Amino acid sequence: MNRNFLPSSILGATALCTALLLPALAQAATVDIGGVKLEDRLTVAGQPLLLNGAGIRYKAVFKVYTAGLYLGQKADTPEEVLAATGPRRMTITMLRDIDSAELGKLFSRGMEDNMDRAAFSKLIPGVMRMSQIFSDHKKLKEGETFLIDWIPGTGTVLTIKGAVEGEPFKEPEFFNALMRIWLGPKPADWMLKDALLGKKK
Repeated sequence: MNRNFLPSSILGATALCTALLLPALAQAATVDIGGVKLEDRLTVAGQPLLLNGAGIRYKAVFKVYTAGLYLGQKADTPEEVLAATGPRRMTITMLRDIDSAELGKLFSRGMEDNMDRAAFSKLIPGVMRMSQIFSDHKKLKEGETFLIDWIPGTGTVLTIKGAVEGEPFKEPEFFNALMRIWLGPKPADWMLKDALLGKKK
């Protein structure tokens, strides 16, 4: 046997390993936002999602948290995000310690500010329950993460510090009401809104 050539079986195995490894490497890619590593793709409820955009929420000159929006396909307008089908995820990682009860109040106010009164009134029971969940945690510390997932057929699922909190919020509009905090006409942070929609500075 010519030692300069590998048997075809080994070559085939090498090619197969390479073919399997390349998608894995692609899946492992991360984006650094404010020192927080975000995967550029992940899976929610068995469906692959892409990082649509990510950015930092500022209050005055202070960094508050990093946010990343994951969708089944790219969207560059709020309307496309709100109309998207399939699972969706917003991930938020704290960049400073914050009173979680206060954060819950800010989220509630952000939902109310970006909806008409009648639509918001229908969500009040869910908003109150969400506020209580945040109050129960007392404090969110730098580096801690919470997830807001929309799972069709299940509802909006809150995961805080790795633990699912309570029952899903069944109302289909609840997740979009949360998304309007960042993507509505009165967003929490205009620069973050553009970043979540994948717009470059």
